[in-house]
Amino acid sequence: MGVFVAEERKRYTIYPPPHPSAHGLCFSVQKPVPPPPRVLLLNAVLTVRAHNANSHKDRVWEKFTPSVISWLNKNLNGVVFMLWGAYAQKKGSNIDRKRHHVLQTVHPLPLSVHRGFYGCRHFSKTNVYLKDTGRELIDWKAL
Repeated sequence: MGVFVAEERKRYTIYPPPHPSAHGLCFSVQKPVPPPPRVLLLNAVLTVRAHNANSHKDRVWEKFTPSVISWLNKNLNGVVFMLWGAYAQKKGSNIDRKRHHVLQTVHPLPLSVHRGFYGCRHFSKTNVYLKDTGRELIDWKAL
């Protein structure tokens, strides 16, 4: 992972930058607000060349991200997985749906967002699940 991305950074602009601040990214908060508990956004591929979508797909991240999903699946209970898009749904196909809550819809890309992402209510459904299981709700507006 590190060697590939380091070599790419020598030749190209790679996002995110090597030392990104969380602000401006999904679920970000500004200091001094502490990061929200139990909120994780995990893309299947974590880096990309500027202006070259999927340029790091099938290169290095395909072992790492499934390992994270597998660890969460095996070691935690009651995780809410939001699988957006066919690629994420494929990555999440082994999630134990008896132990975790899985929500699926199309990817929120501009070309597909109107085919089901708008109106999927994943954020409110997550809070319903958290409330029903006696856990703290997420204030999505504060993120």
